[in-house]
Amino acid sequence: YARSTDVGTENRPLYAVVTGLVLYNAAVLAEVVRAGILALPKGQTEAAQAVGLRKGQTMTLILLPQAVTAMLPAIVSQLVVIVKDTALGGVMIGFTELLSERATLAANYANVIQSFVIVAIIYIVVNFLLTSFASWLEKRLRRSKKSTGAVLGADDIDDINAGEVGGSFATGASA
Repeated sequence: YARSTDVGTENRPLYAVVTGLVLYNAAVLAEVVRAGILALPKGQTEAAQAVGLRKGQTMTLILLPQAVTAMLPAIVSQLVVIVKDTALGGVMIGFTELLSERATLAANYANVIQSFVIVAIIYIVVNFLLTSFASWLEKRLRRSKKSTGAVLGADDIDDINAGEVGGSFATGASA
């Protein structure tokens, strides 16, 4: 990597940080997607196969739309980690980013504390906007989402009025 002639010496720290972040976050996000898909009931895949959908169609039409709402909080958390890691990469390797620009401004104008406060506010606002967007998107996806055919639990069955469904669960008698 260090002998690459396509990358100029001034861009090598940036390429090093980007390469490291991409490799790390790709692995984490792949695991999030895998876990989100495996969290769905197995009957979803079986039903899709029963109606003749191919694996790609099953994934894009059935599984991914349902899994997105489950994966969304983890994906946004990973976005927040990426924002924080870019600052860490700038400090450790030396490419120019917000935190290192703060040091330049603080040295030129002798306002160290104020520059730290402004940078902290910027990072807080960016992270707040990311999490707010995720909350809004999650609510919107849940509101428009059709039922996934979840299995009723014992508490749900107790809530059902036996008279409305034509019989009594306790006695087995029919109306």
